Amino acid sequence: MEILSGKIVAEAVKTQITADTILHKNNTGITPHLAAILIGNDGASETYVASKIKNCADVGFKSTLIRFDGDASQAAIEAAIVQLNNDTAVHGILVQLPLPKHINEQQIINLINPLKDVDGFHPISIGNMVLGNASFIPATPYGIMLMLKHYGIDTVGKHAVVIGRSNIVGRPMSILLSQATNPGNCTVTLCHSKTQNLKAICKEADIVIAALGIPGFLKADMVKEGAIIIDVGITRVADSSKKTGFAIKGDVDFDAVAPKASFITPVPGGVGLMTIAALLTNTLTAAKLAAQ
Repeated sequence: MEILSGKIVAEAVKTQITADTILHKNNTGITPHLAAILIGNDGASETYVASKIKNCADVGFKSTLIRFDGDASQAAIEAAIVQLNNDTAVHGILVQLPLPKHINEQQIINLINPLKDVDGFHPISIGNMVLGNASFIPATPYGIMLMLKHYGIDTVGKHAVVIGRSNIVGRPMSILLSQATNPGNCTVTLCHSKTQNLKAICKEADIVIAALGIPGFLKADMVKEGAIIIDVGITRVADSSKKTGFAIKGDVDFDAVAPKASFITPVPGGVGLMTIAALLTNTLTAAKLAAQ
């Protein structure tokens, strides 16, 4: 069993981005700039955005954080996005999800300029990804693909089971794994809450991507010997032994599943770090496109 370390791969990606950013600055005089919008004061969202801002600084990017109270209006958020769309000094825009229930999430996503859609959630980005065209790819699936590539994991002809059908992870992950690439060229089964015989389906898989947000869901009796296990889950679970009062748990019962796996991602230290590395990659790409 080998650990797929998000820390190792993310640092490698960030080292390359740092070098490319210096070159881009020297050639164009332009510094890549990511703008993030945070609505409300959800603890997890605060943590994620702070990490994204820190990582921008690490690779030499500029960053801007725009905060709104949790009761901010749809119109106010939309006005901020329009302003960022029109700001030529801003290359990437992300709106931290989830949004308050009174905000129309899809309407917000649709308003972002597709050329600045570094989260890869705009319908144009998704459409281009499905067609195999150049596109901003949603950061978590993109990060997983970067990880598989870094470790040289041959996925061609493998049966991949993706558990979870969200537009953020599950659906784009299934598309990327099925494309004529390596990583890719998998036969993909996309499972969800209505899937029957899930255990039997998972036991047939060479690769399992667990992305449903239920801590410890994937058990040892659901995977076969030698399977590749990618854990996308990041859930805060109450834990009085921690200073924070919570622990971060994945969707995989790691201690039980790891001995059966050929490769497995830890939580924390796995896919979460790759999500940020992929976001940075998309932002640099957006800056390069803007300079053309």
